[in-house]
Amino acid sequence: MSKRPLLEVIALDGDDAVAARTGGADRLEIVSDMAADGLSPSRETFCRIRDAVDIPLRVMLRLTDGFAAGTPRDVDRLVEVATGLRAEGAREFVLGFLDTRGRADLVTVERLVAVLDGCHWTFHRAIDRAADRDALRRQLADMPGLDGFLTAGSPKGVDDGMPTLLAEAAASTVDEPGYEARMMVGGGLRLDHLPVLRAAGVGAFHIGGAARPDGWQAPVSPQAVAAWREALDA
Repeated sequence: MSKRPLLEVIALDGDDAVAARTGGADRLEIVSDMAADGLSPSRETFCRIRDAVDIPLRVMLRLTDGFAAGTPRDVDRLVEVATGLRAEGAREFVLGFLDTRGRADLVTVERLVAVLDGCHWTFHRAIDRAADRDALRRQLADMPGLDGFLTAGSPKGVDDGMPTLLAEAAASTVDEPGYEARMMVGGGLRLDHLPVLRAAGVGAFHIGGAARPDGWQAPVSPQAVAAWREALDA
């Protein structure tokens, strides 16, 4: 397996995708509506990005802001979205839902995983809102296709979550149950966080706003992504 650190960049459209790829992104997270922290893209948007770049694409499965899946009808709609994206060739996904007690919403996750039919997927930052992070990891440990957790270590971001991130990085090196899936750090991540995270063995990083120095209304900057690629490869 390559030791090159993974750099994942949020892309909203084809121009973002090309810019991120040009800058050195290894993978894209495809979303819409960052005002709601990232919802599922349309099938048309996914297809445009799919046709624009040749790197892996992880597609968000989320229809409303927050980390609750909603009503049974809402979950039905989410399954329909997943089915449609699969039909367009999506092979990697991002999802994550909590129940009212802050545990993994296994009913919703299992329904989606059944539709994904073996595709790889990331459990996103819902883990940062979980009542018990360790228990959530153990709940999901045997879920087919799960190969990563996107986390800042805290709902407040990496600055606040650094102690948790370092503890979980250590747990992943000693075959602790529930820590087999790769930890990808994102959420208020800055370049100055990288040395301590890399020294702890973290090998996957996720950026959104950091790839857009002029804000979310501006496109991804290939130069900004290149600066992260250079820092990770140093």
